[in-house]
Amino acid sequence: MIIGVPTEIKESERRVGLTPGSAHDLISRGHSVIVQSGAGDGSGFTDHEYEAVGAKLVPDATDVFASAEMIVKVKEPQAVERAMLQPHHTLFTFLHLAADRPQTEELMASGCTAIAYETITDDEGRLPLLAPMSQVAGRLSIQAGAHYLEAPAGGAGLLLGGVPGVAPAKVTVIGGGQVGRNAIMMAVGLGADVTVLDRNPAVLDDLNNHFGPSLRTVYSTAATLDQYVVDADLVIGAVLVPGAAAPKLVSADMISRMRPGSVVVDVAIDQGGSIETAHPTTHTNPVYIVDGVVHYCVANMPGAVPRTSTLALNNATLPRIAQLAGGPLDALRSDPHLRRGLNVHAGQLTEDAVADSLDLPYVAADIAIG
Repeated sequence: MIIGVPTEIKESERRVGLTPGSAHDLISRGHSVIVQSGAGDGSGFTDHEYEAVGAKLVPDATDVFASAEMIVKVKEPQAVERAMLQPHHTLFTFLHLAADRPQTEELMASGCTAIAYETITDDEGRLPLLAPMSQVAGRLSIQAGAHYLEAPAGGAGLLLGGVPGVAPAKVTVIGGGQVGRNAIMMAVGLGADVTVLDRNPAVLDDLNNHFGPSLRTVYSTAATLDQYVVDADLVIGAVLVPGAAAPKLVSADMISRMRPGSVVVDVAIDQGGSIETAHPTTHTNPVYIVDGVVHYCVANMPGAVPRTSTLALNNATLPRIAQLAGGPLDALRSDPHLRRGLNVHAGQLTEDAVADSLDLPYVAADIAIG
């Protein structure tokens, strides 16, 4: 199969779909890899490194799309990229369609097969291709929150971990999944006063056993959510509903009652966000203020550390890329976990959570691919 890797064009996105090492692995299996010149620059991978392993360099994205059968990306295709997709293309990338009707409709209109990293499952019901980016985003959420709590950045002038004789900042993490767990790890490590809210007692029990008295675990209700959000110096929105739009858990009223200079980081913003006052921002302009509260809502947080993120993502995606390269439809038919990643095929929407979120017709994946 001919596998194409275009340069990411979403604002401030520096990751790349394949590392030279991943390209070498696929080429050694008999596949061809076409890479847009400069695609790896943002992650520290040079054109020479791709050429050295046998990849073909082309100057423009149009050359990649014209030649490739499978397009491997990181972020969702932008409008100019969606216009180049054809029915013979298999697109493999993060999609996050539930909050993006234009992308969904244009992918359907293209006739392509679009497979989303974030809805592929494993035998334990986890999301193994989303996990590494959730880990990165969770850790970055605390780094970002700690920075924006500083007075020069617009915050209340708090050191996250405090010092002897001065109380640490209060951190509230909403959701105890991969993002939340990694945020907790960083916040606890910095000495913050950390609370996590979740509605799954098993998740709370696991976090309690892992972090012990360093972490306060609270069952999430309307009352406890209000209490711990309003009293927090830093709130991390870390709730994920696979494939669906994020639930709006933090209301504008809660934000209005937080202390001036507090910070919220909405990691779920690429799925619409879990904070009512949140809207997507970029690494170029990452924050804005509502009612005195600093909002950090960057939709591609792992893009801030592209080298780490690209390597971690490729560790998870490469086996699936190799599987699809052997024949996309055969791979989808034979592997139910990979089939869970199928969002669009031949003009049909095959992800039920997206269909529900956007009120569009749904066709089960196994029926769509026959």
